[in-house]
Amino acid sequence: MIRDLWQKLIAPIDGPLVGFTGLLLLTAMITMASASPERMMAQLVNLAVALAVMRIVAQIPPQRLMHLALPIYVIGVLLLIAVALFGDISKGARRWLNLGFMRIQPSEFMKIAMPLMLAWYFQKHEAMLRLKDYAVATLILIVPVALIVKQPDLGTAVLVLAAGFYVIFLAGLPWKVIIGLAVAAAAAAPFAWSLLHDYQRNRILTLLDPEKDPLGKGFHIIQSTIAIGSGGILGKGWGQGTQAQLDFLPERHTDFIFAVYSEEFGLIGNLVLLVLYSLLIGRGILIAANAATLFARLLAGAITLIFFTYAFVNMGMVSGILPVVGVPLPFISYGGTALVTLCLGSGILMSIHKNRMLVQK
Repeated sequence: MIRDLWQKLIAPIDGPLVGFTGLLLLTAMITMASASPERMMAQLVNLAVALAVMRIVAQIPPQRLMHLALPIYVIGVLLLIAVALFGDISKGARRWLNLGFMRIQPSEFMKIAMPLMLAWYFQKHEAMLRLKDYAVATLILIVPVALIVKQPDLGTAVLVLAAGFYVIFLAGLPWKVIIGLAVAAAAAAPFAWSLLHDYQRNRILTLLDPEKDPLGKGFHIIQSTIAIGSGGILGKGWGQGTQAQLDFLPERHTDFIFAVYSEEFGLIGNLVLLVLYSLLIGRGILIAANAATLFARLLAGAITLIFFTYAFVNMGMVSGILPVVGVPLPFISYGGTALVTLCLGSGILMSIHKNRMLVQK
């Protein structure tokens, strides 16, 4: 009976991807129950909505997604403009749009809208790609990124920028152009430093020397690295992490949930989590390699690399090797908008896998 149910409901939309995603979500619920039990019910509601979105999107053929790419991108940019004009201000940033019955963070959905739009653009110009096409794609990318930086939300801006760059790179951007851009970026670094907000500069300086202000700007990094290190090989056990349970660890249910997980499950638990992410990313790459069209290949590849970027940046900042930029741990951190966006990405991968042949049997 279970096998029949699997074959009818799960296997057609890619069983391995469902399995890896499900194990990450299960890990999330276990960790959340320890890190912030009072938020469990709200996160379960977020999870139900995210899974429903994933299941619905998995049924939409990539051809239909391609037709929706341009309107989704335009709507996303218009919402970002609306945030700049009318958005709610919280903690000095204007990132949320109040719709009356709910608040949304449009920048989150640009992580999917951006690769959708650029994959559509390159599919449209597939016959003969020229440097002009890459320049237009860069302009398409820069507009929403600039609006997100203005909010300011550097973490989300980095992820949206990465999502768009992955599509441009996978579309065949010449290496000489990439090297030239890297050199130009390095040369412009001093100018870019002057454009950063004070708190953004402080995050970078704190990364270099967190002990300079241990009770202020360096507190997050110091406490998270203590939590990770104190977990040892096997961890202290579920619900036994002192850094989290005694409230030393800030933002333990969102950006720093990896520190909670590390303290409680140790190095072995971290290796298991890394294996799960590796399997998820590997499956996404395989789906991209077997996609039927350029649009599907670019979209699947970009979404998969977004998952990698989420995990790499979050683990890096919590471990003290990257600045704190407010990037959640994918599928694990608390939050509805980010979870829906990630499950939306998984649903798109499932759709691409399901429609991997140009002619369906």
